[in-house]
Amino acid sequence: QIQLVESGGGLVEPGGSLTLSCVASGFTLDRAVGWFRLAPGKDREGVVCISRDWMFSDYAGSVRGRFTISRDNAKNAVYLHMKSLKPEDTGVYYCAADWDLYAHDCAIKADMDRYIYWGQGTQVTVSS
Repeated sequence: QIQLVESGGGLVEPGGSLTLSCVASGFTLDRAVGWFRLAPGKDREGVVCISRDWMFSDYAGSVRGRFTISRDNAKNAVYLHMKSLKPEDTGVYYCAADWDLYAHDCAIKADMDRYIYWGQGTQVTVSS
């Protein structure tokens, strides 16, 4: 069964840190992966993505310098390391995987049709 499962969300105070995990089963995550979030009343926002070979990544301006994406192909997993969290980071975070095993880039603002595998999301709440 093809599945992406996110975990690691929770309630954290402003300034705190969280690491989200995205683990794939039924297919290889050795491809471009992106993290997206959905906040109440807002459109889905691309947060960060990473290419399959680590050579390319893209960050939303709102998280640059605070969030870091990494991957462990041996564990078929991608991680989102978040620090200095702000209330505006609150939302449901989703990971998504590219259909193309051989793409050397990734995207968070356009070309969203490339992401055909999506997880169910994990809630991140930043509040005091």
